[in-house]
Amino acid sequence: MTRIEDEIARRRTFAIISHPDAGKTTLTEKLLLFGGAIKLSGAVKAKGKARRSRSDWMKVETERGISVASSVMTYEYQNCVFNLLDTPGHEDFSEDTYRTLSAVDSAVMVIDAAKGIESQTRKLFEVCRLRDVPIITFINKLDREGRDPFDLLDEIEQVLAIEVTPVSWPIGMGRNFYGCYNVINDHVMMTQRGDADNTLSEPEQCKGINDNKLDKLLPQESVALLREQLTMAKGLCPTLNINAYREGNLSPVFFGSAINNFGVKELLEGLVNLAPSPAGRSSNKRFVLPDENKVSGFVFKIQANMDPKHRDRMAFFRVTSGNFKRGIKLISVRNKKLVNLQNPMMFLAKERETAEEAWPGDIIGIANHGNLRIGDTLTEGEEIQFSGVPSFAPELLMSIDTVDPMRAKHLSRALTQLAEEGVARAFRTRLGSNWVVGVLGALQFEIMADRIRTEYDIIVKFTPIQLYTARWLESDNLQVIKQFSDKNQSSIADDHDQTPVFLARNEWHLDNAIKEWPAIRFLKTLENTPEHFDD
Repeated sequence: MTRIEDEIARRRTFAIISHPDAGKTTLTEKLLLFGGAIKLSGAVKAKGKARRSRSDWMKVETERGISVASSVMTYEYQNCVFNLLDTPGHEDFSEDTYRTLSAVDSAVMVIDAAKGIESQTRKLFEVCRLRDVPIITFINKLDREGRDPFDLLDEIEQVLAIEVTPVSWPIGMGRNFYGCYNVINDHVMMTQRGDADNTLSEPEQCKGINDNKLDKLLPQESVALLREQLTMAKGLCPTLNINAYREGNLSPVFFGSAINNFGVKELLEGLVNLAPSPAGRSSNKRFVLPDENKVSGFVFKIQANMDPKHRDRMAFFRVTSGNFKRGIKLISVRNKKLVNLQNPMMFLAKERETAEEAWPGDIIGIANHGNLRIGDTLTEGEEIQFSGVPSFAPELLMSIDTVDPMRAKHLSRALTQLAEEGVARAFRTRLGSNWVVGVLGALQFEIMADRIRTEYDIIVKFTPIQLYTARWLESDNLQVIKQFSDKNQSSIADDHDQTPVFLARNEWHLDNAIKEWPAIRFLKTLENTPEHFDD
C-alpha cells in the first residue's frame, strides 16, 4: 500500500446532524474528549466562562446557546484521523448544514430517546439520502425516561425507510439506566454514579447474554429484561452488514447518554470500524479518485471573522485527491486565478494551526480575501468542476439599512462578506441601490443583525418589504436577460457576485415571468460553476 492509500484509509470525515436539543453539541464534546482532542469537556450547560463548547465558538452562539454555523474539528483516535464537522441544529440555518453534507463521507444522526424522529431530523436525513451518505444513528439521553427502544427502532425504519440494527443496547433508562450492552463484542459498560463527567468504567467482558456475570452486575429484573429484549432484537433486526450500511440501506444504532459518556466510546469505535474512508467525487468531466497524484478539492464554506481582530475570511476546502502540501499553488477553475497556499490551516473549531500537508478527506482553511466563493473548485491546472454545493433562493426577504447613515459604506462591505459566507443572500436593487436581505428562516435576520453589530460595529434595522421570493436568472442568450432586465428594472437586483436576480412581488408575478420569458431559467438553487460568472 502506498503512503497516499494508507493515509486515505486512516481518514474518517463525518458530520453530526440532529434536531435542536437532541444533544448534538454535547455528543460532539464527548467525541473530542474521548478521542483525546481535549482534556475537559466544554460544560455546555454550565454558567459564565465555563459555558463554552469547542464547537460553538462564535460570540452569538455562546451568548444564545445555539449552533448557527458549522465548525470543523480534526484529531486522531486509534490511528485514524477524524475530520468531525458539527452542523447547526436550528432549522433556520439548514443551508449551512446542506453544504457541509457535501463535504463528508458519512454522518452520525443524533435522536432524543424521548422524542424520536423530529422534523429537522427527517429533512437532514433526506439530504444525506440524496447524497448517498451512510448514516450511523445515536439514540441519546437514556439517562432520562424515554420511549421503548423497539418503538424508536420501528419509527426510524418506518419514517425514514431504512433498515436498522442495534450495535449497543440500553440497560434500562432514566433512574434505572445502568449502562449499555455491546451486541458485537458481548461486553457491558456500567454507569459510574457521581463521576459522570470525564471518566469511563472498563467494560465487563461477557460470554453472551446468558453469562452468569450479568446476574452479579445488574438487578435481577434488569437482567431479565435485557435478555428478553436482546433476543427479540436479534430476531427482528438484520445482522450488521457493513456494505449495506455504506450503501445507505442500513443504519447501525448505538444507544447511550452523551452527557454521562455512555455509548460514546462504542460510537467512536464504530466510526473507526464501520465508517468509510474518503471516496472519489464526480466532476463535470470525469470521476476523480482520491489516490490520484494531482491535488484537487472544493470550497464548501466561507466563514467571516473567525478572528475578529483581523476581520479575516476563511475558506473551508475539502481535499478530494492528492497529497496537499503547504506552499502548493492551485488554480481556481471559476476565475482562472492562481491561489498561493502559504498558510493553510487545520482546525479544532476556532483554534487553528498551520497545516504542513493534508490528504483526501481532510478539511483545511485558506485565508480568503474575496477571491474564493462557496463551491469553487481548486486544482493543479485541470479544468474540472465538482458539483453539489448549492445556494438556495431565500424564502423571506426584508430591506436593511443602517441606523447611522454615515456607516452605509461599511454596511455594504459587511453584507458582501456575510453573503460570501452564505449566511444569507444580499441583493442590491438596480433602482435605488437599496439592499435587500433574503434568508431561509426568520431567526437568521436576528442573528445577522447581532453579527453585524458585534463583528462590524454597525447597528442595522430591517424593514418588511412586499416581496414573494427571489430567483437567479440564467439563459443561454445573455441578450435575453438584458432585455428582461430592462423591461423589469424595478424587480431586478444583483447578488454579491453580480449575478442578476428577479425579485417577485407575488406568486403570480413569478409565474407570469416564467411563462412570458421561456428562454430564461428562473433558478431556485444555484451552483457555483464557471458559467455563472463573468470575470
